[in-house]
Amino acid sequence: MEHLVEHMRLSHHSAHEPRCGVCGKHCRSIDALRDHLGFGSVLPKAGCASVFAAHGCQLCLAVFPASGALRAHRAACQLSSAPTQSQLTRSMSRMSIQGGGHGGAVALGCKMVGGGSDGTLDVCARVCLIDEHENILYESFVKPLIPVTHYRYEMTGIRPEHLRDSAVTLKLARKRVEDFLLNGEDPWKIRTTRGSARILVGHGLDHDLDGLGMDYPAYLKRDTATYPPLMKTSSRLMSNSLKFLTKSCLGYEIQNGGHQHPYDDCVAAMRLYKRMRAQRHGLKGEVKGCSGPPPASVAEAFPAWRQRELERMSPEELLRMSKPDYRCWCLDDV
Repeated sequence: MEHLVEHMRLSHHSAHEPRCGVCGKHCRSIDALRDHLGFGSVLPKAGCASVFAAHGCQLCLAVFPASGALRAHRAACQLSSAPTQSQLTRSMSRMSIQGGGHGGAVALGCKMVGGGSDGTLDVCARVCLIDEHENILYESFVKPLIPVTHYRYEMTGIRPEHLRDSAVTLKLARKRVEDFLLNGEDPWKIRTTRGSARILVGHGLDHDLDGLGMDYPAYLKRDTATYPPLMKTSSRLMSNSLKFLTKSCLGYEIQNGGHQHPYDDCVAAMRLYKRMRAQRHGLKGEVKGCSGPPPASVAEAFPAWRQRELERMSPEELLRMSKPDYRCWCLDDV
């Protein structure tokens, strides 16, 4: 039991982690669970892989007792791609800035053009913000503050005339995005208390926010590039691309060549966030909300002075005591 206690200290296993629906094994990430079930190059656990092949959903990795239940689930789990650019204007939202209560979540996406002598400096040239229902709150071309040396037209579809004729200043774009995020709250207040401010969802949020020249409190950001269960394998040191996550978790493809609209990235990130947030881990007594207690440290969860008591506990009791080293999105109160 001494080794089990030490393992729990180091692993931070909890009910919030991805878990095999066949044997109950806890995995540090969805990628690690896919390897366990036979998706990756690592040798799978044969018994789990065979059961999952017959009764498992390849998107959410849930296991169902009957094929009929699996077919019904797949119809809801498999999502279709976002509306095309020609349909976007018909889905424009009239969502207003309003105080009181929580403001829900919004997703941000930016497209960058190249600046600098070699065109490798990322400069924000287009911004899009959507709500949880995938309606566009704000979308515009942005006038860069420095000369553009590479428009990256093959990917962005942005031409010089877009940034000359129909673009807004970076200051105005930043102000509009901030107004939707703050939702009537004072900027200084949301540093410690959410109030009615909105959760910000995206992929590589720090990069997009840097492009807009703005910041947002870390406890209100939900980044699919740095959320531990969505990162690569068990080490959680590398991010998966948004393209890979969309295909493997949502069942459709994005960024398949041609001009890429930031709306597609916003929709994919929002859908990933909502899927992670909707998970139910069957825990009682945990406080929902963005400003709840931080993840427990090793010393708090398994203090050394309780070593003998911990060694007498069952694995199930130790698991109930253990806390993840990240805040699970299922605890969000939007």
